[in-house]
Amino acid sequence: MNYPFAPQTKNYESSAVRDILKVTQQGHVISFAGGLPAEDIFPIEQVQIAYEKVFASGKSSLQYGLTEGFIPLREAVQAKMEKRGIFSHPDNILLTTGSQQVIDLFSRIMLAPGDVVLTEDPTYLAALQVFRSYGANVVAVKSDDQGMITEDLKEKIEKYQPKFVYTIPTFANPDGKVWSQERRQELFNLCSEKNVLILEDDPYGDIQFHQDEVYQPVAALDTDKRIVLYTSTFSKSVVPALRTGWVTGPAEVIKLMTQAKQMNDLHSSSLDQQALYYLLRDFNLDSHIALIRSVYYERMKLMKEYFDKVGSGLFTCREPKGGMFMWVEGNEELNTTALLGEAVKKGVAFVPGAPFYVNEPKHNTFRVNYSHSTPEKIKLGMERLVDVLTSVPVATKTI
Repeated sequence: MNYPFAPQTKNYESSAVRDILKVTQQGHVISFAGGLPAEDIFPIEQVQIAYEKVFASGKSSLQYGLTEGFIPLREAVQAKMEKRGIFSHPDNILLTTGSQQVIDLFSRIMLAPGDVVLTEDPTYLAALQVFRSYGANVVAVKSDDQGMITEDLKEKIEKYQPKFVYTIPTFANPDGKVWSQERRQELFNLCSEKNVLILEDDPYGDIQFHQDEVYQPVAALDTDKRIVLYTSTFSKSVVPALRTGWVTGPAEVIKLMTQAKQMNDLHSSSLDQQALYYLLRDFNLDSHIALIRSVYYERMKLMKEYFDKVGSGLFTCREPKGGMFMWVEGNEELNTTALLGEAVKKGVAFVPGAPFYVNEPKHNTFRVNYSHSTPEKIKLGMERLVDVLTSVPVATKTI
């Protein structure tokens, strides 16, 4: 049957990461592909206790909730953001089904077909999917190790008059980059001058390896709450299954996003929000985050050692200062999309870099995740990956 789908569905794309995860469900494959937290350190007992407290609070805990979210949890989120220098109010915080929903809701109220969004390049591929699903024209801004290059950002703002700039300035996905404070300030100053909104995505900010360094959110610069939308999530610091994220920013924008959410799902799971509130109230989350940092740092260093050994001019990779990913760039003739098939045959998987780029993909790049696998699996998986990388067949090279 020729189904009469809506015209905008032609913009829908399948997630490269999700497609790869389907392939890696085979038992022998060690996957460095997905952005998955470490299951072995999930606070299972504490989460279970938190849900028991919800059920013990009475039947009303199972009722419909506010679209904006459970008020005590919004108050806890407010306190959490204040530690990062972001001052908001519970009435101006919207709880969502993960920070991914924030990207969708914001795009829904902002984008019409042909509107321009400026992003880093490479950037989070699921965000690219959302922007394109609304018919947006995504334009890449030139970047270096410090963040977006201000001159190019200024030129493209003036040329395209974008609806907003999307960025992950702290431990970016996919390349783990951290913006310098100077570039954060220049981004804010320029967008404030040109009246361009900023969507600051900060899912990994808690996973900071070097506590002596300070990474100020761009939202902390926006004391008037005029141009910066700030979103984060508990998926990386507690557990992903709770699917709880949040957004704060200009009151008019948050109000319209709340209305869009009402039409989308009425509200995110109030049961999960209440459990998360009890967990934050009675569980030492800061101590747990410290454990996450320590475990991920150890796993990152272990993985980096293997890349350093095989490097010898073949590969370069920046040591991340936090987050969950390492970005690797090989010789120009390497095609990591083709190489993935060889890797899966050897029992290891990664994500080719091409899907993370806006228009001109670099096929010699790839992303690996170090958070999910135990040290034992990292050693075995990296031995397999090194074997693949050092014996690249002709078929996996770009001709």
